[in-house]
Amino acid sequence: MPSSPKTSFPKEKIRVVLLEGIHPVAREVFEREGFSVTTFEKALEGAALRKAIADAGGAHVLGIRSKTTLTPEMLDISPRLLTVGAFCIGTNQIDVDHSRGRGICVFNSPFSNTRSVAELTIAEIIALHRRLLDQSAAMHKGKWDKSAAGAHEVRGRTLGIVGYGHIGSQVSVLAEAMGMRVIFHDIASKLPLGNARQCRNLDELLRESDVVTLHVPETAGTVNLIAKAQLKAMRPGAFLINNARGKVVDVPSLAAAIRSGALAGAALDVFPHEPAGKDEAFKSELMGLPNVILTPHVGGSTEEAQRSIAEDVVGKLVRFLNNGSTTGSVNLPEVELPEQTLPEHEAADGQTTPARRFHRILHLHKNVPGVMKKINNVVGARNVNVSAQYLRTQGDLGYVVMDIEPQQGRAIFDELRDMSETVRARVLW
Repeated sequence: MPSSPKTSFPKEKIRVVLLEGIHPVAREVFEREGFSVTTFEKALEGAALRKAIADAGGAHVLGIRSKTTLTPEMLDISPRLLTVGAFCIGTNQIDVDHSRGRGICVFNSPFSNTRSVAELTIAEIIALHRRLLDQSAAMHKGKWDKSAAGAHEVRGRTLGIVGYGHIGSQVSVLAEAMGMRVIFHDIASKLPLGNARQCRNLDELLRESDVVTLHVPETAGTVNLIAKAQLKAMRPGAFLINNARGKVVDVPSLAAAIRSGALAGAALDVFPHEPAGKDEAFKSELMGLPNVILTPHVGGSTEEAQRSIAEDVVGKLVRFLNNGSTTGSVNLPEVELPEQTLPEHEAADGQTTPARRFHRILHLHKNVPGVMKKINNVVGARNVNVSAQYLRTQGDLGYVVMDIEPQQGRAIFDELRDMSETVRARVLW
């Protein structure tokens, strides 16, 4: 065993590519860990994205936000790609199933911008009830109108929250603190916070709410969740807020409801079709309508949220690279692993032996009967001591991690890598 620890692959040769202006703290952490980092301020597509991934032999780590689309073709450009970090909540922009089949671990940050989105929602509730944007626009044109017509307090009003997850529940607490009555609808039974009440169904919530706010993911069941029929079911003069996903709302029907006066206003931060960048014009049927707040997908775009997201995701990526932990992965079995170096051992005579460092074999495999027997037979046939073994399965995949004595670690790894059931294997020492 060597006197000083070595790494299985030089960190300076592990290439990290970060797109879309990810917060600088991510680069700082990667470079402090010794990795090679390349950053891009914008989302890339087509040939530019292929080049960014393929340069210098291919990326090992790819960090994106919501504007970069990772198709199977893009994911296959670099055979060395180990992991993808989505520095945002959603992972719809990544072909997660293909990543899973390739053994590429995908991480995201489902909680870090929760407060920022919740605060924006509360601000919009107040702004809509007071018609603040229309008042401000009139003032900028030199018009002075002190009329209270159409302006209301939010205290005593009913807020309907669709999706009572991390964001929806925070909106619930903040709204109730302002004196609002809170009801919510979720496909799962949720513990209400404060005095909030769960509705039996969406129709009940729409009938009772003065303002409806959406906080659901984009799935087959949520596309056009709020369409013509649902808008018609809302209270006359109610408001709709969508800070969730663009396809959740049928925008043409919403525009028609506002033009007709059925709804008193709306606030949207997400849209079915969003510009790729500053140079592309934004278009929507909602443009120019009264008491409609339109923002460019900035619900989680506060400095605090972006830093928190970067710290969260880069921490998961670094732990995966350094010791194989998959905690927080959206597509692979989750295994939380200790550091490889074992503590010094004190013998009976009071002497201590140096800390030992084992070879760690990370083996992602097809979850089929007999595979663990084959893995253990490979190790047992070489009469090598296994210090620790960790296993988690998830559907058709299994992830086993073994810390073994280093004498034949490389040979065992080579044999495991060549097993027909192997999806991906890696060794750390």
